[in-house]
Amino acid sequence: MVDKGLDTQGIKEVEITRIREKQKSREKDFLVREVPLTIFLNGQEFVTLLCSPEKLNYLAVGFLRLEGLLKCSEDLQEIAVDTEAGKVFVRVKMPPDQPKKMYGPRAVTARLGKGTLFAQSLHLLQGRRVESALQVKAAELFALMAVLQKTSVLFKKTGGVHTAALAVADKILFYSEDIGRHNAIDKIVGECILKNIPFGDKILLSSGRVSSEIIIKVAKLGLPMIVSRSAPTSLSVELAAKMGITLVGFVRGRRLNVYTHENRIFL
Repeated sequence: MVDKGLDTQGIKEVEITRIREKQKSREKDFLVREVPLTIFLNGQEFVTLLCSPEKLNYLAVGFLRLEGLLKCSEDLQEIAVDTEAGKVFVRVKMPPDQPKKMYGPRAVTARLGKGTLFAQSLHLLQGRRVESALQVKAAELFALMAVLQKTSVLFKKTGGVHTAALAVADKILFYSEDIGRHNAIDKIVGECILKNIPFGDKILLSSGRVSSEIIIKVAKLGLPMIVSRSAPTSLSVELAAKMGITLVGFVRGRRLNVYTHENRIFL
C-alpha cells in the first residue's frame, strides 16, 4: 500500500472574529478538513466521496465492501492511496460479466440514500436475520460510550466530526472519525476487512443518528448490535426489529434507550 503525504491531524487552523457578550476579539480556531476522495476501481473512476483525510485505505475498502464489490481481504488484489491527489486506486477480483454500467463518475456528498439502492439492499436482505449469542451489561455500554467520547481527538479540537468504533463488551477494538457518519463507519468496516476481523460477535458504536441506511450496513455485516449517543429514526427501528439487530440510542451518562431485541442487554 502506498500512502503519500498522509495528514494525520485532519485539522486546519484559521483566524476568526469571536464575539462574547459585547466584546469582540480576533482569535485562532480549528476546523476539520474536508477533502474529496476519488476511488478508482480496477482502473476506472468509480465514485468521489467527501471525507476527512485519514484512514483513506480503510474508507475505500469499507465503502466497496458495503457496495457488495468485495467480501473479504482475499478479494482485494491491490490498493494504493495518494492523499495529496485525493485518489485511491483499488483492484479487486471481479466476475468478467460485471455490469459496465457500475462504472462512470459519480459523487456521494452527504452520503444520503438513493431510493433505488435502498430498495435493492432491502431486497437482498429480505428474510435474513442476524443471529448472535452476544450479551452485554448496560454498565459496559455506558463505559464504552464514555471511552468513545474521550478518544475523539478531532471532535474535541473542532466539534465537526462523527465518531464510530467497533467494540467487544470490555474494550474498543477500532476507532475512527470523519465529517460523515457513514464514512466513519465505513472506515471501521475497511479496517476489519483488511485485518480479517469477524463482525458476528461485535458491537458498533456511533455518535450519529441511526438511520435506516445505517441499519442496512449493520445487517449486511451481520453485526448484532449498534449503540449510539443519538436518536434512531422510526424506519431504522422497524428494520432492526425485523433483522434481529439490537438498536440502542441516547447513551448518555448512566442512561440509554433499547429499541429492539433487548434480550442481548442485561443489568
